[in-house]
Amino acid sequence: MNKHLKMYAPFLLLVGFAVVALVSVTRPSSPAPAPSPTRALIMALAPPSPTNVLLNAAGATFPYPIYSQWFDVYHQLHPDVEINYQSIGSGGGIQQLKAGTVDFGASDMPLNDKLLATFSFKIIQFPTVLGAVMPTYNIPGVTATLNFTPQSLAGIYLGQITKWNDPAIAKANPGVSLPGNNIVVVHRSDGSGTTFVWTDYLSKVSPQWKSRVGSNTSVNWPVGLGGKGNEGVTGIVKETPYSIGYVELVYALQTHLPYGTVQNSSGHFIKASLATVTAAAAGAAAKMQNDVRVSITNAPGANAYPICSFTYLLIPAHIADGTKRQIIKGFLHWMLTDGQKYTEPLAYASLPDAVAAIEMGHISEVN
Repeated sequence: MNKHLKMYAPFLLLVGFAVVALVSVTRPSSPAPAPSPTRALIMALAPPSPTNVLLNAAGATFPYPIYSQWFDVYHQLHPDVEINYQSIGSGGGIQQLKAGTVDFGASDMPLNDKLLATFSFKIIQFPTVLGAVMPTYNIPGVTATLNFTPQSLAGIYLGQITKWNDPAIAKANPGVSLPGNNIVVVHRSDGSGTTFVWTDYLSKVSPQWKSRVGSNTSVNWPVGLGGKGNEGVTGIVKETPYSIGYVELVYALQTHLPYGTVQNSSGHFIKASLATVTAAAAGAAAKMQNDVRVSITNAPGANAYPICSFTYLLIPAHIADGTKRQIIKGFLHWMLTDGQKYTEPLAYASLPDAVAAIEMGHISEVN
């Protein structure tokens, strides 16, 4: 008997493996976990198995760090979808969208009715995050955080305050030894939403600035050197002693440039942070029920940072390509929900829930 078992042992072993394999194949598998409600809606909005869809977009440099991360994460979630974003400034993004060379644009300046009328198609504007613009400077030997009043910032950029130890600056910075060197003013050379935010603020706090220069993505600067993009302004300030410029918060943090506090409408010197930007947006939702285009520079509130803004995606209301249309709508939904968790690590404030809810209602207008 043992002899026969030994003879047939290899055969019996093979039969056993076959049975195990058959059971494994035919056994019902465990049900896959149900997708989250957000994920389920994104899947429903997404097109059926797109093949290597490329979307092109261009515009603001102000939100480039968060947009870059969003588009990268969204590509990881949807490997067949790639969003190529060119950080060329709000003005360039508006022009490319108007020319039809990109699928959507981005601007820190909300488009007013006059500008919208120059388009041959309807645009829907979606606020994405909140950010701050602050004065950054390079003063050898000065390590203290400088305080800037509205009057001193306007005076510097009007070319009326030319020395770092000018009384208008020194009075706001007691105990700081300021040099008598000339101030080198740096501004953007390109059409820029960051410039719009900066000049929108200066127009609110300085009647002279409003009448002489005004607010726009590009203005006739009274003085200064021009740098392209937040990156260009940051680079010039970093390399030029006794200079001052204006940049979005994340660029100052990334390059370790000092940046000053700014006196707000309540008279307090406030440093830009997530909390102080959020405070500036506290009353925005009530104003955005009928129109999302709002300015929150020089906002009321004891803790509100005065130079901050929403930034916007500019989406055509009609997108003929059905696949691209569904992808863009799916991205917008993700951006307003799961995407908001990526904002704060990059020094942007997330949208107030009430504002995001308003925008969710506008996604259906894209057709």
